[in-house]
Amino acid sequence: MNTEPWTIESIRDALGNPTLASRFLGEINKAPAHQLLTVFAKWERIAKDLKAAAERAHDLADHDTRGEHAPGTWIDATDRVTDAANRIRAHGAA
Repeated sequence: MNTEPWTIESIRDALGNPTLASRFLGEINKAPAHQLLTVFAKWERIAKDLKAAAERAHDLADHDTRGEHAPGTWIDATDRVTDAANRIRAHGAA
């Protein structure tokens, strides 16, 4: 786990997506001085969440590659999702 402090550069890099990184840079560059910390903290949280999700996805992909079941407790929501889709279709939606 990286213990280096987050910087504008590291947040930009962690966001990965150029559009998202551009949005971050736009917000941080346009923020008034009294809001800089708030804007930075918001994007730091987003970057941390994205980084954690990517690490989790890589871990799950590793399990899949080895032919193993994904770790953790998984809830089968197939019936719930199918029922919701059927209700939406019944009301004339796509």
